Amino acid sequence: MEAATAPHHRLLAAVDVGTNSFKLLVACALPSGRLLALDRLKEPVLLGRGRLPDGSLSPDTLLRALAALRSFDAALRPLPLHGPPRLVATSAVRDAPNRADLLSIVRSDLGLDVEVLSGEEEARLIYLGVLQFLPVYGKSVLTVDIGGGSTEFVVGKRGEVQFATSLNLGHVSLTESFIKNGTLVDLRRHIRSALRQSPLIKIRELGFEVAVGSSGTIRSIERAIFLSGYDDLMSSREFSREWRFSREDLRLLVDKLLGLGLGDVEGVRRLGFSKKRGEFIVAGGVLLLEIFEALGIENMEVSGYALGEGVISEMLASECMDFDVNANVRWQSVIGLAMRFDSDNRMKLAARCVGIAKELFDGIRRCGDLTNCLSKAAICLDEKDFEYLEAAILLHNIGLLIDKKGYHKRSYKIIKNGGHLHGYSSEEIEIVALLARFHRKKFPRADQGSLKECSEEMKKKIRVLCAIMRISLALQKCQCVIFQGLEIFHTGGVFKLVLSKLKDHLLVSHDVQLKSETIEAELRPELDHFKEVFQQKICVTISSANIEKSAQVL
Repeated sequence: MEAATAPHHRLLAAVDVGTNSFKLLVACALPSGRLLALDRLKEPVLLGRGRLPDGSLSPDTLLRALAALRSFDAALRPLPLHGPPRLVATSAVRDAPNRADLLSIVRSDLGLDVEVLSGEEEARLIYLGVLQFLPVYGKSVLTVDIGGGSTEFVVGKRGEVQFATSLNLGHVSLTESFIKNGTLVDLRRHIRSALRQSPLIKIRELGFEVAVGSSGTIRSIERAIFLSGYDDLMSSREFSREWRFSREDLRLLVDKLLGLGLGDVEGVRRLGFSKKRGEFIVAGGVLLLEIFEALGIENMEVSGYALGEGVISEMLASECMDFDVNANVRWQSVIGLAMRFDSDNRMKLAARCVGIAKELFDGIRRCGDLTNCLSKAAICLDEKDFEYLEAAILLHNIGLLIDKKGYHKRSYKIIKNGGHLHGYSSEEIEIVALLARFHRKKFPRADQGSLKECSEEMKKKIRVLCAIMRISLALQKCQCVIFQGLEIFHTGGVFKLVLSKLKDHLLVSHDVQLKSETIEAELRPELDHFKEVFQQKICVTISSANIEKSAQVL
């Protein structure tokens, strides 16, 4: 696992000890209560499978659980975490008669405590996670999270929980009890009976303005529904992914799943589900459709954040008196859009690049007046400018979901025309879109047609920010160097980019000058663009005094 943070950012970790899988989240706590998920690991432990007759976790299951947590601990050990990770367990551990055995071996082996959540507490934390992803703080929100052993329901508004409950209905437990025996009729009957006998009538009485799904099952259903209409979307001029679906969309997908017949793994995969998810998706889809019917849900939005992010939000809130659970709406819309078009961990790579860009941006600001560098026209970079740069880096590759060829132009169109960014003016959206558009290929000229609507000062800023962005992306992709420290200096009319704390196995020789020349050669096009903008040379050097054998990766 690799992670990067700027100096004033804190690195936090949470582990969701779930029924189907264990999930590790490493997130960066940014100023103003913002969260940026940097890395995720997942281990398919399947606590809900192979239980003893009394419902206890078997010895083999306990060993699998411990092995997964050991792998997480090994991944976290090199990271500069702000405090120990928080481990929370859900229904499989909650319901196990011998749960104390798991807690005991984890504490003795790893020195970590596992907190067993009640169903209501789990629901509350999921709601907190949703609030970090979707701009729904002021609305009455129903959140539904389908896990392996239970489903959590919570109605909240303005950060306060109005109702929360947990039902013992999960996609793994339902699959084990019904799907594998081929009893779909019994599955529906069981779910409907459980919903009727549950306290969900309270949700009907309270009402809600928006329904949100937050689990992996619901996200995979949304993806399959999205892919089913992919050709129609591609045939239109506008490409948009809303990350929501209707009851009718869900019904059509469930009908397709049921029409395949049990055990048709290839058929399930053709509908857009992974092999691991496909094993449980029939039960998950039928359950979600019955929930739609029981609660009168017509449309559901999908959150990329859930329990893990809720746990980290609460960790922040306990430490910071001024932590605002109503996270920045602009930030939420950027993260939401980035994750909607994310695949192949590109979001994770972009998040690392933000750390590099922040060091470059702050270093250039520290160099003082840029008047002499920018054709005698002074500009002043501020935090708002970095916000545009940060958003553009996180969004620059979203067009790759469609096709690699010309993806930067497609990213520009999605950002500019998709209506996804909330809280930004049309000019600000244009700035972010332009930075994404020019992160590769041709560098924007001052007289570029795309920049005509911008003020003269903003044209110069866009070129400056573009130069910083392109060097940051090139450094992040650089195959010949992995580093932790980065500083920029300005002396004698030359910008000097100093890299430190390199991993020593990458130094094929200790000739630091040779290594600097290799890096410069790989970054040459972007260094030339930087020189064109600033009218001054920039060189890359390696700080030989800080080469370490086991440095953290930036």
